[in-house]
Amino acid sequence: MTLPFELGTRFLLNWVTSYLAGKRCPKLKIGSCSGFPCYNYQSPRLYRKKSVPNGEIDFQIPISVRRSAQAALSEYLHSTRGLQFLDAEYMSKNSPFFLKKLVDKVDVANDVARQVTRFLRYHPINELEPFFESMGLKPSEYLGLLPRDVMFLSDCDLLVENYHVLCNYGIPRCKIGKIYWEAPEVFQYDLGVLLRKIKAYEEMGISQLVLHRIIVISPRILIGDPNVHFCKVMEKLCSLGFELNWITVQLSETSYCRWSQMLEILSVFEKMGFGDEQLRRLIDRRPGLVFENSGKESASFIGFLVKFGSTKDELRAMFVKFPPMQVKKFVSNIRQCFLFFVEIDMGAEDIDRIIRAETLLLGSCTLKTLNSLLSILNVGKKRLCELVTKNPQEMKNWVLRLRVKPIQNSSDSDRYNEEKKNFLLGLGIVRDSNEMKRALKVFRGKRAELQERFDCIVKAGIDREVVCKMVRLSPQILNQTKEVLELKIDYLVRELQKPLSSLVKFPAYLSFNMDRIKLRYLMFNWLTEQAVVSPNIAVSTIIACSEKMFVDKYVNRHPDGVVVWENLKRTSGYK
Repeated sequence: MTLPFELGTRFLLNWVTSYLAGKRCPKLKIGSCSGFPCYNYQSPRLYRKKSVPNGEIDFQIPISVRRSAQAALSEYLHSTRGLQFLDAEYMSKNSPFFLKKLVDKVDVANDVARQVTRFLRYHPINELEPFFESMGLKPSEYLGLLPRDVMFLSDCDLLVENYHVLCNYGIPRCKIGKIYWEAPEVFQYDLGVLLRKIKAYEEMGISQLVLHRIIVISPRILIGDPNVHFCKVMEKLCSLGFELNWITVQLSETSYCRWSQMLEILSVFEKMGFGDEQLRRLIDRRPGLVFENSGKESASFIGFLVKFGSTKDELRAMFVKFPPMQVKKFVSNIRQCFLFFVEIDMGAEDIDRIIRAETLLLGSCTLKTLNSLLSILNVGKKRLCELVTKNPQEMKNWVLRLRVKPIQNSSDSDRYNEEKKNFLLGLGIVRDSNEMKRALKVFRGKRAELQERFDCIVKAGIDREVVCKMVRLSPQILNQTKEVLELKIDYLVRELQKPLSSLVKFPAYLSFNMDRIKLRYLMFNWLTEQAVVSPNIAVSTIIACSEKMFVDKYVNRHPDGVVVWENLKRTSGYK
């Protein structure tokens, strides 16, 4: 007799395989293995359980249980409820959420098929739930579509009839849900109406294979008379030499298709001066200009450039050289560059000139943030503005994920740095010390501006020597303008009723955004009123911590804390 332990690794692997395949492996009992003592044990977990995203059901049930439940549900829908066999089988095999709920209501330790059959005999189900789910809709999508007074598909003759029309026409059942979601009116047509609408498009020369995809992408073409904008777009593209198969490949099933918008962007290109051959080459090279978000991105981009004075000839020349990238990303880069120009205080005329002359450059560059550039290049806004105005091509070197070298100081920059050093020496900082190097790297502004800000803090009532220590500890506080410093100090003393000594202990308070300070203290004051936090917590503790830590440490102390916090953020406009 061959003993289990003599089979070794091969026996173990075979057992593991059967376990993972979902076969039943009951608990072993003493004496159950060929006369050898085998002790009771729980089947070991040989894999890690997958986490289930929030809001979704874990419908991973054993294969044997699932198959038995599917067979019982299919038999019920076909034999008891009178649905077509193909419909019943497809619904039972393609509605895992509904099946999981059904299995949870029976005892899976016994005969599953018998248990499910017995349950269905005495508990009629809402047949629309597995029906909609098998069409590709999630429970969160179809629950709002369920009629309140209907449970059985036999009471929805038009729905089932039009569903069969689409199935018989060759549209995959799993995509019919998208059609129902976007155009539910299609499923209320009388007998023969839907098929006539489809045939009307075929008579225009559109093949059945192409219509399959177009109906799924844009089901609203089946509502009303043949869609005029759709027909004109197809006619125009075909006249340019594009095949219908190529056109449908460019369309996305995940986004809503606006034919009127596509027709408009084609008209705009023609008004720019593109002839048929030029337009065909443009669309062939960059189809996203017409098809990406139905041409919305291109229309938005053109409108943006027209506001800056771009002419038809400039636009046409730019589109001819349009880079191989998403139009949405290109437009996003342009807008980011525009905001960058505004942040560095560039004049309106220079902004207009650069955007019109360097459109392709700006759209191809995803710039680093302004603060990063100021720090890496070791320059101020004024110097950076001069660099961009003089040579916009320099921006090619400031792209994300690209290493940037500091700019060599000019004679003016050397003079400004020497003035800053003299200012720091006056604060008692040793020349060429690490403390001075750190301050020079952080400082933004000329010596006169730094001195003005320094004097502003002294005039608030803090001893000069103490302010020197504050600057040495947090040199970035002098990057604030005099007005901002006065505002923050006034808010600390008058609104928060904190002594100036709290500013001495935490000088970095002056470098935090005013919106952040107000939001934190609005929340903190509310929590103090609810008696869940002490009013004597230090300013640094409240302001300096991250938002996540602030929420975890303070906001979550009250049951309504998160709701109040989110309301305060929304009303204050803080991001």
